[in-house]
Amino acid sequence: MKDSSNKKQSILKQFIQLMIVFLSLILIGTSLNLYFQYKQSNDYIEKRALIVEKEKITRDLYYALNTALFDVRGYFAYGNEELKKRALSQQPEIRKLAKKLEASASNEDDTEYVRELNSFVDYYFVETLPQAVQYFEAGRQEDLINLAQLGATTRTNGFLDLTDEYMDGIDKELNTAINDMRRNQTIYQNVNLAFIIFLLVFLFRIIRGMLTNIGVPLSQLAKTATDITEGKDSEIFIDPHRKDEIGVLSSALKKMLHSIQEKEKNLLAQNEELLAQQDELYAQQSELENALYVVNESKIKIENRNELTNKLTNTLEKQKLLDSIVLHMTRIIKADRGLITLLEDQAYSSYGISSSGVEQFKKNIYNGLNSILIEHQQPYTIKREIVESEKGYHEGKLYSYDLYLPVISSNDVVTAIMVFSRFGNAFQESEIEELQSITKQMSNSLEKVYIFELSETERLRNQSILNTTHEGIQLINQDGVVLLVNKALCEMFECVVDGRDLVGLDLQDWISFMQKDMEEKDEFLQFVQSAIETNHINNSNSFIYKRLDRHQVIKVYSEALFQDNIRIGTIIVHRDITKEFEVDQMKSEFVSTVSHELRTPLASILGFTELMLHRELKPDRRLKYLTTVYNEAKRLTALINDFLDVQRMEAGKHTYEKKYFELLPVIESVSNTLRGTTSIHEIKVTSHAENDWILGDREKIEQVLTNLVGNAIKYSPNGGNITLSLFETKGVLRLDITDEGLGIPENVGDSIFTKFYRVDNSDRRKIGGTGLGLAIVKEIMNAHEGDVTFTSEYGKGSTFTLSFPIVKKEATSITDRRDVDASTYKLFVIEDDESLLDLISQELLDNGFTVTQFTNGDHAMDALKEEVPDAVILDIMLDKGSVDGWDIMRFMKEKKELKQIPVIISSALDERDKGLANGAEEYFVKPYKTSHLSKIVMQLLLKIGKEGQVIVPFVEERGLEKTKE
Repeated sequence: MKDSSNKKQSILKQFIQLMIVFLSLILIGTSLNLYFQYKQSNDYIEKRALIVEKEKITRDLYYALNTALFDVRGYFAYGNEELKKRALSQQPEIRKLAKKLEASASNEDDTEYVRELNSFVDYYFVETLPQAVQYFEAGRQEDLINLAQLGATTRTNGFLDLTDEYMDGIDKELNTAINDMRRNQTIYQNVNLAFIIFLLVFLFRIIRGMLTNIGVPLSQLAKTATDITEGKDSEIFIDPHRKDEIGVLSSALKKMLHSIQEKEKNLLAQNEELLAQQDELYAQQSELENALYVVNESKIKIENRNELTNKLTNTLEKQKLLDSIVLHMTRIIKADRGLITLLEDQAYSSYGISSSGVEQFKKNIYNGLNSILIEHQQPYTIKREIVESEKGYHEGKLYSYDLYLPVISSNDVVTAIMVFSRFGNAFQESEIEELQSITKQMSNSLEKVYIFELSETERLRNQSILNTTHEGIQLINQDGVVLLVNKALCEMFECVVDGRDLVGLDLQDWISFMQKDMEEKDEFLQFVQSAIETNHINNSNSFIYKRLDRHQVIKVYSEALFQDNIRIGTIIVHRDITKEFEVDQMKSEFVSTVSHELRTPLASILGFTELMLHRELKPDRRLKYLTTVYNEAKRLTALINDFLDVQRMEAGKHTYEKKYFELLPVIESVSNTLRGTTSIHEIKVTSHAENDWILGDREKIEQVLTNLVGNAIKYSPNGGNITLSLFETKGVLRLDITDEGLGIPENVGDSIFTKFYRVDNSDRRKIGGTGLGLAIVKEIMNAHEGDVTFTSEYGKGSTFTLSFPIVKKEATSITDRRDVDASTYKLFVIEDDESLLDLISQELLDNGFTVTQFTNGDHAMDALKEEVPDAVILDIMLDKGSVDGWDIMRFMKEKKELKQIPVIISSALDERDKGLANGAEEYFVKPYKTSHLSKIVMQLLLKIGKEGQVIVPFVEERGLEKTKE
């Protein structure tokens, strides 16, 4: 690289040649490396595939042999012909596998094992097994045992051991192949590392040669160029025989150095001539600067005057106008200080005056010199000695000239006072006359500002009034141009505050703006045109349109606006009636749905009741009809209860009796009940929760589960699996209810939990329902500090998830339990409905209680004075007698001997809170299951004499454990 032949070549060519050599080495090394690695990997894959194939065939052989041996033994043990046939059927399979193994043989061990396999198959299936079967079928058990002892068993076990050894050999062969591959990979990695080191060394030699051949000469040239730039003497020491770029550069630099030296001599001579000319130009420049100063002063004065006039003409904001007057007046008259103050509201602006000085001036605005100015309405000047605070660093006497200027309105009244101070330079009469003409312009501008402020105040007041309304309001003139809009309209159509992008738009522009997402575009245009063209007082019309993007329904109406019986414009009002529209739709759907849902069970009840009244029926058919009437009555009761639940939720009167209980038994109970309602669904319950205790109202939770599982059945018309999965996650107990039904559209969202909401789909319209169930579920879960959510894939099913707070349980043993005979308890049943009285009494009698009936409240109260019952079932509304249920409760609580008697209220009134507050133990709202009533009565009576401990759950809340015993 350092010989002359290399130096004659281009530097670029040298670099390219070296790079070609370097890249060629990389390419060759990489190609060889990839080839050897590919060959090694391919050899390993083929060898491994062969070993794995042999291992699979051997395992299949082992399995087939064991199957045959076990089937033969089973045949000898039980005489099952199927086992014999299956054992004999294994021979062809084993021979087939033997041929496959022979084809895959790769060493002597494989060939030897195949030979042993064929020999064993001939021995066992051809020689030994047929003879053993013949002995067994002939009943020659001793010959069969002798055959086994004479070597059959030993031969069989020996071959199985041989098979195990052969399989171990295959595993060792596979491990050997893996180890060979790892060793080869290590060798290739070492070779690659050596190759990389070689490339790095080679690259280092290339870089070092390039630096020696190029870097050192370039450094010398750079130093020479730096010396030339700094004016130092320098020479170029580069090999003159170099023909590359560096040689060319050094030659050019030498020529440039000689050229610079020649030109430097010429420039020195020219510089002396220019210095002489410069002295002449300085003298001329001084004269021109003086003339230019005079011109600039006049120009600045004219610009300030024009700018002040422009501000007086165009400014409508009071403070900006006052600031502009003071600023430009001080510039025009070159004042050092200035002040303007309005007499009416004492608004002011100042320049060069402290805030205390301004306040002092405002305080004495009607006194002293100001009073003279206001009285005579003529400008005047005074000369005064500058006080010490104004002198600064000056000493001796200095004077200030103060100019007082009045601003007189068109009514010849002084509206403002201006005062300007100029140090050491008096005001000339010509200046004062010029300023008087300016004050007239100021007066006109101030009056214009005053009128604007009055109108703007009125406009803002009107705008504020309009902004308080919830309807969108716009005012347009006779040509349809928008004059005014309110805040509600801007929020409705997403325009800027106060409608700045609507105000001023002509008819076509603002209609196009509003029509962007309007469904009734042409009708809206016709409505607006009709509103503008109608020219009668008190002639209004209305129109309803829908907005697609925001799903709004808007009612718009117009009213012509007149002033002195002259049409000045039209007011258009946009009222959002979306909620009213949706409520009307929901009411219509609700009435239709409720009519259908009520009439359907009533039709069945009336129809079957009529049949039973007018026809003689067989007992089984009569039972079937009664069952149908009972089920339809339960359905009707559930529907009415849903309506009542929603009403109580809206009124905030829904009550819950929360207790600790296990959730899984409730889930299983609801699932078992609903399994009987369908034959095409399979309801599965799974639990992965270690603790399923919750705090809640058991009946309400049953209502939630019944609703959700019932919906899963109802909205899976083609059947399928319904899975209830209980599990814990992140400190929450969750229950997933999954079906394979119709699914829920993506656009529904949380609207599905809204009252009366039903998915708008023909498939679902065929399925009954009021749209109340999920709203009730949501309310109940919220009341239990839980939540209900759902995920769904439309057409494939849905999953509703219930979430409950974690509740832990602490168990203790029951130390004592006493069996109680129900017949020892005497109950008073006070009910004015005789049919219901008989029904309740019969249920209690069937459970062994002694019952006394009362339909009259007075009679019941007399009986309580004579006899003390164990419990009282009490109706609140008692039509017979002079007392009601509340009177009886108060009477019992006042009597010492009756105070502890448990009272169970049975009423059609839903006043649970009042009942419990007055001492009732339980409160049943009609209708209800009388069987549940008897259970509650028994539990209450047992509780009175109960001893010992029970399973008690406790809740972890904020680090404290709350227990309930």
